Amino acid sequence: MSAHSTGVVTVSLDRVAHGRTGDKGNRSNISVIAWHEALYPLLVAQLDEASIAAAFADRQPSRVTRYLLPNLHAINVVLDDVLDGGVNDALNLDSHGKTLAYRLLELPIEVPRELVHLLAGPPSTPPT
Repeated sequence: MSAHSTGVVTVSLDRVAHGRTGDKGNRSNISVIAWHEALYPLLVAQLDEASIAAAFADRQPSRVTRYLLPNLHAINVVLDDVLDGGVNDALNLDSHGKTLAYRLLELPIEVPRELVHLLAGPPSTPPT
């Protein structure tokens, strides 16, 4: 966790939300679900299609689509053409793309200090 003088801290997305990945053919779906409803607006504001596309640039998605699910405090991300052809065609070790959620959950996200108490997991600060 790194602090800014502006009253926000930067943490990895996994402190703000959890994720789950599914696949269909050569398409990966990643659900990102806020740990607390008050954290959901941070996802909407900071987890946009451009930042998601940048995180998966090496997988070269042909399209990135973000679906907002406010009643669930979640975002569904659809990445097209990122699974090397899909389960039956891919030679890579993760042909289902199950680990792609973890990659997304490593993205940095800024959290106002007044919401830090809602974050999940231990702080990412080195021991002293």
